[in-house]
Amino acid sequence: MIEKQSKLLINLSLLLSKPTGITVYANNVFPYLKSLETTLLASQQYQDFNTYLVPNNLTPEHGSKGHLNRLLWTQFKLPKIYNTLQADLLFSPVPEAPLYSKCRSVVMVHDLIPLRFPKKTSPLTPYFKYYIPQVLKQAEHIICNSQATAKDIVDIYNISAQKITPILLGYDQTHFQPLQVEENTLNIPYFLYLGRHDPHKNVNRIIKAFANLKKRQDYQLWLAGPTDNRYTPKLIEQAQELGIEKQLKILDYVEYKELPIIINKALALVFPSLWEGFGFPVLEAMGCGTPVITSNLSSLPEVAGNAALLINPYNVEELTIAMEKIATDNELRSQLKTLGLQHSKKFSWQTTGEQTLETLRTFLN
Repeated sequence: MIEKQSKLLINLSLLLSKPTGITVYANNVFPYLKSLETTLLASQQYQDFNTYLVPNNLTPEHGSKGHLNRLLWTQFKLPKIYNTLQADLLFSPVPEAPLYSKCRSVVMVHDLIPLRFPKKTSPLTPYFKYYIPQVLKQAEHIICNSQATAKDIVDIYNISAQKITPILLGYDQTHFQPLQVEENTLNIPYFLYLGRHDPHKNVNRIIKAFANLKKRQDYQLWLAGPTDNRYTPKLIEQAQELGIEKQLKILDYVEYKELPIIINKALALVFPSLWEGFGFPVLEAMGCGTPVITSNLSSLPEVAGNAALLINPYNVEELTIAMEKIATDNELRSQLKTLGLQHSKKFSWQTTGEQTLETLRTFLN
């Protein structure tokens, strides 16, 4: 009997040129799936992979139109590609797949934040409310990035836990590592936040907590991540009202190659997000040996383990106390550095990739 060859399509149509979490995830996982006779659906060729070229206007970089283009392409073009290539399975690094078609799919869910923190005019709210639950019910299986996200899928969409495999993510251990950074007496020690300025990221409470430090004039607060006209001006206004505008440094988007430098030089990463599906910055900071203050909610305790200071992100006083401790206690900083370096080594893209490979293989045999 001739064994049937498995054929897997990997949908990379939404990859961004400036990588965010989803792009980082997809780029690091798909190389481990090559043994499944894989074809990539992408807007550029990838060496050593079969690639089926798709339009390059399907990403969030093209705004709402990019999202709409991708959804229409997914619904109407993708089933034809699936049939033409005689595929057995579609793997999508986001929860998107053609509805009411014969495409068998396994999809990845990163978080359900748009349902936890809905924005009235955001198209993401109906997308998560009506489209994604249909995709998940139809999918052969669901992969997600943490137990916290798996629980959300069960609780919010009423999907069986048996249909979900949580696979923790990794990080680039060769990129995010301790560096020999030059000591410069003119440099003011700074606390670092990495990420967007959306309300659920809790940046307003970071600013308030920083303003409450006893010797706040001795420190700076750096916000690294894309600015947003909806939120950033309010944060600047808040800093002015609290009298710390000269100590607040807004860096906007930081190039990937620069990130380890600013993380290494920071006193600590302050990441008290109200909800995260995973939380790459926590892992990247620990990999650099930088102390971390993060939330005791959602996936963040899964990522941080016992190697960070965990606080209630709604409690500004708790956050101030944690920042004060790190600023004044050399022994604590040293302890968190050691714990963070040890703990972060447990997370690798190889593990994530191999676990994803094993999960997908189950649905191809």
